[in-house]
Amino acid sequence: MRYEDSPPPSDAADDTSPGVPASPDRPWYARRSTLAVAAAAVAPTCLAGWVLTQVLAGAGPDDARPPRIVMPMAASSPVPGAGATAGPDAKADPLAGRTVVIDPGHNTGNFQHTDEIDQQVDIGTNRKECDTTGTTTNAGYMEAEFSLDVSRRLRTILEGRGLKVLLTHEAGAARPWGPCIDERARIGNEARADAVVSVHADGVSAGNRGYHVILPAKVKGGGADTAQIVGPSRQLGERIAGNFARTTGSSPANYLGSGTGLVVRDDLGGLNLSTRPKVFIECGNMRDAKDAAQLTSPEWRQKAAQGIADGIVGFLGG
Repeated sequence: MRYEDSPPPSDAADDTSPGVPASPDRPWYARRSTLAVAAAAVAPTCLAGWVLTQVLAGAGPDDARPPRIVMPMAASSPVPGAGATAGPDAKADPLAGRTVVIDPGHNTGNFQHTDEIDQQVDIGTNRKECDTTGTTTNAGYMEAEFSLDVSRRLRTILEGRGLKVLLTHEAGAARPWGPCIDERARIGNEARADAVVSVHADGVSAGNRGYHVILPAKVKGGGADTAQIVGPSRQLGERIAGNFARTTGSSPANYLGSGTGLVVRDDLGGLNLSTRPKVFIECGNMRDAKDAAQLTSPEWRQKAAQGIADGIVGFLGG
């Protein structure tokens, strides 16, 4: 290596090679013995190495002008954090870029808009009312309140996992009633959701307890064609059912589903018109006192949201 302020190399023979004799009338920097060359090769690139080289070469004190050393950066030592790339074993986050649509069942304003929600809409296989009021506990706690609260908790959990989450509505002034069941399905379809879950609670007679997850049947007619979503929707439903039971401690419904917690239906517009994997979950029976005590508990509703979220994440591979 030649330092930037060193004299240019001589036109004479290359005396850095062994066997080239030194000439006494040549300058000090051209008189390099084999020993000096070897010493320079093993000495560190620093001032000490330079001094050792000059001594072995026979340089005098007048020749001792230390060179300006330019240290190259080792190619194998990158600046930390600069241009770092993932190793071959790194795996992409399976939740990255995924979208989930949560559909809070009914609307707290539906009771004041019965004319609007009674309008008939096309669900492909037949026509049904736009929406219904939903049920209540014996004390008046509305299913629509329950479903919206759990849906909001569910959104918070899923967003914490990095998912994009959309709700079909949040009631209030922006949505005083509805949306209709066909629009609920359309929101999930247009979002190209990777999973859609409609949150509900049942309203059957006392003594009937437990949760159940409703899966789409294979239907085709008009705008309904569920052939492509039946399989993945069942996978989604099974994941949710298992995690919901484990997290809340609830049992599968004792009044339908033969103890599996899974029910297939072909009469729900929200399922018939969906083109994305979708299920409904009935989290419990609002008309049973024991189930109602759970459904009205904020702590239990948080567990319900967590169980549903775990099922969704498991379905998406997270």
